[in-house]
Amino acid sequence: MDKFPPPNYIMVPSKLPGFEIYAPAEKKEKVQTITEFKCPNCGAVTAYSIKQSGLICEHCGYQEKVQATVVGKAAEENEFSMANLERASHGWGQERKDLRCLSCGAEINIPPDSMAATCTFCGSNKVVQASANQNNLRPKYLVPFKVDQEKCQQIAREWVGKSWMVPKTMKNYNSFDPFTAIYLPYWTFDADTKASWRAEVGHTVNVSYYDSSTKSMKTRTKIEWRWESGVAGVNVDDLLITGTERVSARHLGNVGGFNLSAMVNYQPDFLAGLQAKGYDRTLEQAWELAREVMRESTKKACMKQASTDMIRNFSMNMTSSNESWRYILLPVFLAAYRFNEKIYKAVVNGQTGTISGQRPVDWKKVWLVLALIMILGLISGFAGLAAIASSSGDNLLLGVVLFGIMIGCVIAVISILVNANKEGAE
Repeated sequence: MDKFPPPNYIMVPSKLPGFEIYAPAEKKEKVQTITEFKCPNCGAVTAYSIKQSGLICEHCGYQEKVQATVVGKAAEENEFSMANLERASHGWGQERKDLRCLSCGAEINIPPDSMAATCTFCGSNKVVQASANQNNLRPKYLVPFKVDQEKCQQIAREWVGKSWMVPKTMKNYNSFDPFTAIYLPYWTFDADTKASWRAEVGHTVNVSYYDSSTKSMKTRTKIEWRWESGVAGVNVDDLLITGTERVSARHLGNVGGFNLSAMVNYQPDFLAGLQAKGYDRTLEQAWELAREVMRESTKKACMKQASTDMIRNFSMNMTSSNESWRYILLPVFLAAYRFNEKIYKAVVNGQTGTISGQRPVDWKKVWLVLALIMILGLISGFAGLAAIASSSGDNLLLGVVLFGIMIGCVIAVISILVNANKEGAE
């Protein structure tokens, strides 16, 4: 027999004599557990130390190792359902503040005692502080920092020193503000895709024909197009889509390669004293981007089945199954520095130390090198013309070599210009 009243229903006043009325009980918001990071010895604020992999107190030297279980790629995944979203925890699980930039609009999550007054993303000091947004989903996993601030500075100095294009005054990276350690939001997606495809595939065939001018049979090649079809699919495992648009997608892509085998269960302790970024790209938006990536991967798998690389009129019908997602945090260092009244940005992978970013270019130095290469190219070109004009066999070979040098100079000039423009590109 069914229980009465039903679960989560309560009796409400009835205006009809002899009738009992029941209505759904008012849902009470779950009280989120708030963690405070106070030193048990002296009561001062503790912070997470990347080097020590635990909480430390700078006041009395107390240390406490953060006990975290490594779950790696076996970390639980969520199916796409409203029930999962409703069951998910929200907020950060600790008292935090939001730093809102009035210049670029970014919101950065900072510790409650932080005196940060500069935007990590654009370097502006036009910022205001407010209570942290506790409505977003709480990350369930994260990859801890392995690179500390000192190592990050060393990586940055070596990176700057590798480019001959940067101004001489840039060689000493110590003059820069330090990189900011921050956890960025990421979505991971898994799915199995399957697609049926159809396309015209080109084949090179030899055709014999009669040449009336020579009165003989000859052979020529032509492309013969044939319809082909098939079924292909890919297994998408831990596809990463960043949960924010505040950092250059190009530079984040360059420093990618996070090892998710090091993922641990999320604990507020890892954020003690560090900055974090809540997602501004929702699960739905990230899933749309992931679908596009999956579609391209599936398309490549389909085209690999074609008997040749010459393909036209390609069409594909894709479906996906076993779709799941996670919301995680990944460690990076960000720098936004000013040089000659221009803001430059750099990103360092906080797990692997890979770096990418913008570097100022000394265009006087670049144009000097380009001028020398162009002069060498012009000299080689004119010398090559003179050698060819002499009609001598040896000189003809020399002329070809000199023309080759000239073409190499042109390619070098184009390559340098492309790289110089890319150095300062977002």
